[in-house]
Amino acid sequence: MKSLMIMGAGIYQVPLIKKAREMGIHTIAVSIPGNYPGFAYADEVLHINTVDSEAVLQAARERRIDGICTAGTDVAVMTIGRVNDELKLSGISYESARLACDKVLMKQCYEDNGVRTAKYRKVYFNEDVIARTEGLQYPLIVKIVDSSGSRGITRVDREQDLQGAIRNAQSYTRKDYYIVEEFIVGREFGAQAFVMDGKVQFILPHGDYIFHGSTGVPAGHFAPYELSEDQLRDCCETCEKALKAMKLDNCACNCDFIMRDGKTYVLEIGGRSGATCLAELVSIYYGFDYYEKIIQVALGQKPEFPTALHVPNASKLLMSDRDGEIIAMANRNPKSDRNIYEVVFDYTVGDQVKKFHVGPNRIGHVITRGKTLAEATDALDRALKNISVEVVQENGD
Repeated sequence: MKSLMIMGAGIYQVPLIKKAREMGIHTIAVSIPGNYPGFAYADEVLHINTVDSEAVLQAARERRIDGICTAGTDVAVMTIGRVNDELKLSGISYESARLACDKVLMKQCYEDNGVRTAKYRKVYFNEDVIARTEGLQYPLIVKIVDSSGSRGITRVDREQDLQGAIRNAQSYTRKDYYIVEEFIVGREFGAQAFVMDGKVQFILPHGDYIFHGSTGVPAGHFAPYELSEDQLRDCCETCEKALKAMKLDNCACNCDFIMRDGKTYVLEIGGRSGATCLAELVSIYYGFDYYEKIIQVALGQKPEFPTALHVPNASKLLMSDRDGEIIAMANRNPKSDRNIYEVVFDYTVGDQVKKFHVGPNRIGHVITRGKTLAEATDALDRALKNISVEVVQENGD
C-alpha cells in the first residue's frame, strides 16, 4: 500500500485526505494538536508542526513515505520541498518552495526574469519606511512575506496610515522584514495551474468574489473568467513565464494577478492548489478530480489532464458577521436542484465561530454549476437565500 503524508488537517486538507483514502492510500496527517477536522479521516496522525522540516523529514524517513503534499495553504510548502529533495520524491523542490513562500525572493525572481509585476521595496521593521519607500506611488500595499491568505496585508492610501499597517504586519510574521509594493489599479483575478515534468498542463483563469475588510479577502470564485483573446494569451504567456522563472514543477500552482490596460501583472504565485473551493472549481470545470491528480503526481505517477470539458461554476463561503455560538442552521435548498453542486457546513449547532476576517474563519461553502456562467451564478444566489445560520454573541445579541 502506498503511503502519503498530507501536511495540515484543516478544512482545506480534508478533501485531499478523504480522496487518498478512497484511492486505497495510507494517509498520514501532519499538524500541530488542535480541533482539526482532518484528524478524523486520516489513517495516522502525527502531531508535528508542519514548519518543522527536520522533524517532518525524520518521520517521513521512518515511515518510508511514497509522497507528500498539501492543499490550500503555503505554511507547509517549504517543508514539502525539503522532504521531496531529501527523499527524491515527486513534487515541488526546496528551491522553488523558498521562492513561493517568501514574497521578497519571489519579487526578485520576477524582476530578474522580466516577469511583469508591481514595483516593491523590502523593508526591515527597524528601518525608516518613508526613506526606504521613496519613489513608490500611493496607494501602497504592506505585506508580510511568509504567509498565505490575507493575514498581515493592508492597503495604505496615505503616509500617516503606514505605521498602523506595519504594526498589523509585525503581528503576523516570523520575519524581521516585510514588503511594500505599489497597488496596481486594475482588475484583480486569479488562476489555477499545474506543472508536470516541466510542462504546464493547464492554466485556468477565474474570477474572485471579494470580502472587503481592512484588505480584500477572497470569499468565493467563479469560472470561466471573461477575457478577450488577446488578454487570455497575455495572461497565459505571463503565467508560464513566472512559473518557469520560479522553476515550479510537479505541483499545483495558485496564481494571483491584476490586469491593467489589457496586460497581466503577477502579484504572487503559490506552489499549491488554491483554497476557497478552487480545487473544486478546477474539478467541475474540467471534469476530473483535481485532488486525485495532485495525489497521483505526488506519488510519482503521470496522469493525464484532459481540458476539453468546460463547465461554468461558482462558489461562495458561508460566514458569520460576529463571534459567537451557532444556535440554528438550515439548508432549505431542494435536492432536485441539479445546479447546486455542494452545500457544506463546517460546524454544527452549539459550536463557537469567529467573525469573518480571513478564509479560515469560514463556516461552510456553497458551490453551484450551470450550462452558462449566468446560470451558475443565478443558482448560487438562489442557494444562498435558502441557507440560514444564526449566531448569538455571549451577550445574547
